[in-house]
Amino acid sequence: MQLIKPMLAKPAKLPLDDAQYSFEIKWDGIRAMLYYNTEQLTIRSRNLNDITHQYPELQQLKKKLTGQKIILDGEIITFDKKGLPSFPILQQRMGLSSLTAIHRKMLETPVTYIIFDILYFNQSLLELSYTKRRSLLESLQLSDANWQTPAYQQGSGKEILAAASALSLEGIIAKRLKSTYIPGARNEDWLKIKNQYRQELVIGGWLPGQGQRSGGIGSLLLGYYDRTLQEAKKENKPQHFLYAGKVGTGFTKNMLHELYTLLIPLHRNTSPFTTNEFPNTTVFVEPRLVGEFEFTEWTPNNTLRHPSFKGLRNDKAAHDVVQETKIRTL
Repeated sequence: MQLIKPMLAKPAKLPLDDAQYSFEIKWDGIRAMLYYNTEQLTIRSRNLNDITHQYPELQQLKKKLTGQKIILDGEIITFDKKGLPSFPILQQRMGLSSLTAIHRKMLETPVTYIIFDILYFNQSLLELSYTKRRSLLESLQLSDANWQTPAYQQGSGKEILAAASALSLEGIIAKRLKSTYIPGARNEDWLKIKNQYRQELVIGGWLPGQGQRSGGIGSLLLGYYDRTLQEAKKENKPQHFLYAGKVGTGFTKNMLHELYTLLIPLHRNTSPFTTNEFPNTTVFVEPRLVGEFEFTEWTPNNTLRHPSFKGLRNDKAAHDVVQETKIRTL
């Protein structure tokens, strides 16, 4: 079976013709494509990296897929004590390489695979409509302690978004009922409607801390590219790394230590940002590390207002991080 890049959702407002869409919760985790070829089960991230070994509890899913060749699309998440998805808790499972550490964390912080699409079932399903793929997926009854196939609702987008907001969830996804699955595409067929602003940004440097943070990181300098690397090559233009502001909240002590360890080897003498001036104490780094950040809005000069760090991401290449469309949903 050929590797398939996941179809992506476009930032948007609620569609006016919401009867033509289904609506699902936007899960706060990492995208994961699951491949099963009757014997071996493999999990790949959004950028197609093999992350199978990091989530051994999902190997039990083979018992439900026996004898079939299948590709599933979904999200790996963890739940907090309130039963809500938590990306910060999932951070404890991401990036681990030691089998001992992985198995210890598996017992402490188990993951759940949220399955929301099926792309292959002994033959390609990409050309089938979303409703037909979902019908087949639901017939498999894939629900257990470490995986779920959540329900979706046709229409009623406003009510579902309000319900997600009441639970402090990030937002919802709208999927056109007649849409086929287009690998790697981001178009009007899949829309993400958010209750709050949140997106990936690239770390381009940091400012030393003071007080309790003295000698370490006080705040991170964030940026994004004006176009993706693919767009830059197509247009034969260079990428420009633009400043998005700084963030100094949302960190645990352990995360600050991890960030310091990861950023020190990336040190550079000059600013990676295309514009802006920075204090003499700024420590610049190669823009390779991607994090996820929550904020209240984009300011008129395209910097974040009241940003907060949510966690690191290793499932998206830094050079593909661009500013998401500035849309208010409520």
